[in-house]
Amino acid sequence: MGSREVIGVLLVDDEQLIRAGLRAIIESEPELSVVGEAGDGAEVPGLVARLRPDVVLMDVRMPAVDGIRATEHLMSTMDNPPKVVVVTTFENDDYVYDALRAGASGFLLKRARPEEIVAAVRTVSAGDSLLFPAAIRRLAATHGDTGGHQDGLAAAGLTERESEVLRLVAKGLSNVEIAGELFLGVQTVKTHVGNLLAKLGARDRTQAVIKAYESGFIKPA
Repeated sequence: MGSREVIGVLLVDDEQLIRAGLRAIIESEPELSVVGEAGDGAEVPGLVARLRPDVVLMDVRMPAVDGIRATEHLMSTMDNPPKVVVVTTFENDDYVYDALRAGASGFLLKRARPEEIVAAVRTVSAGDSLLFPAAIRRLAATHGDTGGHQDGLAAAGLTERESEVLRLVAKGLSNVEIAGELFLGVQTVKTHVGNLLAKLGARDRTQAVIKAYESGFIKPA
């Protein structure tokens, strides 16, 4: 996974009409391909194991197994799980935040424009930028540490530079933008990001940002 030129996408939604619309959007792009569909989260583990998608577009609310539980299962049982983007009707939804905490890399609104859906798949597949960072910051700030606690990431032992990079990641800057901001090489930034993710036990940038807010490392504005 990750080395293929075509990004494979699995669609998971209990509404066939939604899946059909997403399929039409995804398959209109030559470098994106729908590898399969599912109507419930219960089908996801078997399909992911068999089809090995790069990205799963996952409805957050489904009748039997919702997107949160399906995401948790993938992240806890697979060595190299696909990136998950949860698809939701409401942006400020506890379900969405729970899905992000479970390991989803971002979320999309069902009313998103086709170009936003395509950009979301590309962004999470590349992994060097946050998906819709302002929306993720709002969610993290709402659910994060509001008690004025001290930095709960101190035990992680981030260096001063890694802390700087984490704050810029939380602002939504890409590796290239962080490199420009800190006058570093892009490869050096990638190394710092990889190190801070490892120290935080975070699978990707989204989980790192959530940990930064929940710990009090970053205070809600």
